[in-house]
Amino acid sequence: MTLRIGVDTGGTFTDVCAFDEQTGSVHVRKVSSTPDDPGRAILQGVIEILDQIGGRTIDEVGYFAHGTTVGTNALLTGRGALTGLITTRGFRDLLELGRGRRPSMYDPQADKPTPQVPRYLRKEVNERVRHTGAVETPLDEDDVRRAVRELKEEGVQSIAVCLLYSYLNADHEQRIGEIIQEEMPGVYISLSSDVLPEFREYERLSTVVANSYVGPVVANYLARLRGVLADRGLTAVPHVTQSNGGVIPFSTAELLPVRLVLSGPSTGVVGAAQICSAAGFDDIITFDMGGTSSDISLVQGGRPKVTAGMELDGRPVRSPMLDIHTVGAGGGSLAWIDSGDHLRVGPQSAGAFPGPACYGNGDEAAVTDANVVLRMLNPEYLLNGQMKIDREASIAAVKRLATPLGLSVEETALGILRVVTANMARAIRVVSVQRGYDPREYALVPFGGAGPLHASRLARELGMRTIVVPEIPGAQSALGLLMTDVKTDFMRTQITSVDATTQAALDEVFDELTARAAEWFVAEEVDEAGRALRRSMDLRYRGQNFELAVDLPAGHRFAADGTEAVIELFHEAHERVYGYRSEDAPVEVVTFRLEASGSTAHVDVRRDDVTASDPAKAVIGTRSTCFDPAEGYVDIPVYDRARLTPGDVISGPAIVEQMDTTTVLLPSDICRVDAYRNLIVEIGDQA
Repeated sequence: MTLRIGVDTGGTFTDVCAFDEQTGSVHVRKVSSTPDDPGRAILQGVIEILDQIGGRTIDEVGYFAHGTTVGTNALLTGRGALTGLITTRGFRDLLELGRGRRPSMYDPQADKPTPQVPRYLRKEVNERVRHTGAVETPLDEDDVRRAVRELKEEGVQSIAVCLLYSYLNADHEQRIGEIIQEEMPGVYISLSSDVLPEFREYERLSTVVANSYVGPVVANYLARLRGVLADRGLTAVPHVTQSNGGVIPFSTAELLPVRLVLSGPSTGVVGAAQICSAAGFDDIITFDMGGTSSDISLVQGGRPKVTAGMELDGRPVRSPMLDIHTVGAGGGSLAWIDSGDHLRVGPQSAGAFPGPACYGNGDEAAVTDANVVLRMLNPEYLLNGQMKIDREASIAAVKRLATPLGLSVEETALGILRVVTANMARAIRVVSVQRGYDPREYALVPFGGAGPLHASRLARELGMRTIVVPEIPGAQSALGLLMTDVKTDFMRTQITSVDATTQAALDEVFDELTARAAEWFVAEEVDEAGRALRRSMDLRYRGQNFELAVDLPAGHRFAADGTEAVIELFHEAHERVYGYRSEDAPVEVVTFRLEASGSTAHVDVRRDDVTASDPAKAVIGTRSTCFDPAEGYVDIPVYDRARLTPGDVISGPAIVEQMDTTTVLLPSDICRVDAYRNLIVEIGDQA
């Protein structure tokens, strides 16, 4: 079993990447996604790539990993399971009340999201745990059985349980879980003390409800896919990506599907960080532009930024995840004219079907159509000829927008690119400028099918000087699945002062989390040599209501090393984010966090010798392309990336084509191929 396969399901394409351990070669395949049943495209892609490699069979696959958006899509579209909720008496309406804030302060028409559990399915039971963890009112088990039977009569498929202060004392929740199993065998159960043992009741409630809401959907999907792959001969244990960038077995993910919210884009960031660190770029901003959306993330010192949660469609979801910001700007994003006669792009998308007009199934102009009109993209075919392109259909679609705007087709197409670039630049500022980082100090790393196509324009918009295009950008997320580790997170909320008097107590909490991690390592059969732990703390000044995550130095123990170094790290983080520090204010920890990871066999970052050579060997023709409607179309060289070798240098304007993407070099850009076969683009004069 010498093959390792990673599969990433996107809104338009499903990417399959295979690594042959015998030959060291990497193979890529793209197939159209099948939103009605994502597993169908996955199986098709796996079969096709095995044939592409040379008649290999699925029983030769020793590792299989998958990035999926099934859970995320269920949350966004409201197509989760019929879910019930059991909570402490008097608190069933918290799901609607939330934090008591308006969704948008200055929009009187903005509505709060519809609760994923309707009020008649939210049941209250008699019990109460105090803020100290002490039991004030014992659990009324008869009350619980009544509530569960009522939910059973309503036909719920899933039940979430969230009680007050259960992160301090989980006994009542655990007993309710046992009673549910007795009364409703087989129903999907989520306990907040298992899903998110942290304080802030509303966020904990929202997260455990989301877990139950998508639980049956994700569990059924993964179980079905696991069965289909096994029937085809897969004997390896299939893994799925988590939001934190690590992978876990399908069976584990079925219990905590809320940790898969960013399953799709997370491994692309992990892989890009490793590739760029090897190439000497530790500080990068990744830009993953697919057919439906663009995912942005910041990597500093070779490590992706991690956050404790996000807001998805107006609902908080708390789970350790990479800090990825998503914007509705992809190759399939549709252009339209608003009520003020302004050109807009997205967030509506043409998706996999009908797709952009040039695919031959629709007639609305998408970003891809604008690139086809201007001939930034091949006007005849994509994917090395696998997909035919109808440029006339793109021209007709863009013209329908150009006529009412009083512009030419080329001016409108360029306007579409400018609008979508502005949309993506705003998203990058969210993860950089708004968090105290200057994007001009980072390299831009574009991937996804459309990332390299727009990277130079985007870099100019942000004042960035360097672009790093990986060797297989169009399937970077699938490749990243073969470069990540098995990973999970442990956390515990225990508000504690950070000073000389609490050093032993701080170490004690981390020792407890470390013991839990050790049990997990054994359960996942992780070799001792491949085990790694990363500790962090959510810190704040006493009296504040929000905290900042701070990584602890490796091997730090408070009893031996004191608290000064960690407090200084917090002061620095606070000053970077908020612009000031309070040296004399007491600091306290809110939540202790421990990330446990086990290394797996990775695809190695290949390094070749750099030699001076003539890039003309890679020229496969010229293309008449429009960069400025006032200047019209100009003939520029088109390079085949597969023929470029380390040491080659080419100047813009030029186009570099490969099976999975197209890289556009604007006038005055200089591109060199480095030892790792990355395209290093230095942005030209931005005056």
